[in-house]
Amino acid sequence: MTSTVFIDGEAGTTGLGIRERLKDVAGVTVKSIAHAHRKDPVARKAMMADVDAVILCLPDDAAIEAVALADELGANAPRILDASTAHRLAHGWVYGFAEMHFTQRDMLIGARRVANPGCYPTGAIALIRPLVDEGFILPDYPISVNAVSGYSGGGKAMIEAYEAGTAPAFELYGLSLEHKHVPELQKYGNLDQRPIFVPSVGNFRQGMLVSVPLHLDALNGKPKVADLEAVLVERYRNAELVRVISSQDLSVKAGRIEPEALNDTDQLELRVYGNEARRQAVLVARLDNLGKGASGAAVQNLKLMLGIGV
Repeated sequence: MTSTVFIDGEAGTTGLGIRERLKDVAGVTVKSIAHAHRKDPVARKAMMADVDAVILCLPDDAAIEAVALADELGANAPRILDASTAHRLAHGWVYGFAEMHFTQRDMLIGARRVANPGCYPTGAIALIRPLVDEGFILPDYPISVNAVSGYSGGGKAMIEAYEAGTAPAFELYGLSLEHKHVPELQKYGNLDQRPIFVPSVGNFRQGMLVSVPLHLDALNGKPKVADLEAVLVERYRNAELVRVISSQDLSVKAGRIEPEALNDTDQLELRVYGNEARRQAVLVARLDNLGKGASGAAVQNLKLMLGIGV
């Protein structure tokens, strides 16, 4: 049986990435609206009524309007996967990070409405959530998250500036401490204390590192570096797309890491760098911000929603 999908906003970076990945998914047919009608609400609503699922690759306000259109269809409304920030905290929506918790994948199977995670929170939550669930990080612990991304995640203006050679080689941003990804990071990280998040962008197209520094003696139970790694290993033991790299691996012992190694994949790598003598550790996630951080996660979630390969 073939399922039909409409990508609302397919001309953008995420939409194009999803469409390309869906070429390799058996049993899915992508339907499109003529370019001249892509913003016509009547044409979009008619398409929504004619497909099994809609993927929203739109700005937040436009995504909210699109959901309202679908709601008008009542029982004929399609499943909706929203790649924007708009519904990540909304009631009735499932958060689309399948590996976040042992029960999350089951919640996504057959779900009617799913919010695709942000790229930065994907890395941060993957590192933090298992340690909160284990009790090493208490919900009121003052978490700080640092990250660097390629410029492709920054929108049309940023991409054009970097490709024109007019953007800086590196910069911090979000220093108002109001980055739109913080609410989902806090909620799905199971944190009571709002984390400090300091993102940055570098002069490379794609790839991402997310890091979380920790004082081991400030954690509950004063765990060792190896204890943190063991929790992550257990959480992701059966995860197809998430891999914990051993602290004994030469790449970890080298004490450095670059952001582009997973480009054009849907993989997520986690590492624990630590100094037991100093009682300090740094958790690091590496991913492609356009892969597991966006289009790859969307296709993974869509397949679960449609029951493909489950």
